[in-house]
Amino acid sequence: MFQSKRKKYKQLDDSDLLELYKKSKDQIIIGEYYTRYGHLVMGTAMKYLKNKFDAEDLVMNLFEKLPKKLESHSIQHFKSWLYMVTKNECLMLLRKKGYLTKELTSELESTSELNLKIEKEEQLIALEKAIEELKDEQKDCIKLFYIESKSYQEITESLQLDIKKVKSAIQNGKRNLKLKLEDRNEFKSVI
Repeated sequence: MFQSKRKKYKQLDDSDLLELYKKSKDQIIIGEYYTRYGHLVMGTAMKYLKNKFDAEDLVMNLFEKLPKKLESHSIQHFKSWLYMVTKNECLMLLRKKGYLTKELTSELESTSELNLKIEKEEQLIALEKAIEELKDEQKDCIKLFYIESKSYQEITESLQLDIKKVKSAIQNGKRNLKLKLEDRNEFKSVI
């Protein structure tokens, strides 16, 4: 029974696993998250704390607190959320011990920039996926206009379409992209 659950959980992605945990409260799921991300949490803790014993304690404490945190937070992307939780736990421990320095502050600023880049990359992937789901005419016009920076006239010639159809396809494509991305909560304002 235990092994079959682990196999089943191993096949689920993070968001499905999270949804299942919120319904079942099965602690094996916490174990699966530990298997997937324990090393990343440890690496982050080592980066901030620079002490193996403190980092190990933090990892164990974080995974002990994880069930409550999963229930009380709305999580879109588990891995980046877990990274932020780990970073915050490290900072709280450093503040408690009085170790927060200028070096750490500048390191945090560069980490924030990295998080923004990761978030933008996720948004671009979502946008590309949503573009592929558009009707062919809208997809082609959107790609040519926004990605390849073609003019209406160039698109008209390339796709053998009337200029009004091109403008309409771009306008409808933008609206449909916005709706698709808002439905998925990827980001609120797109184009």
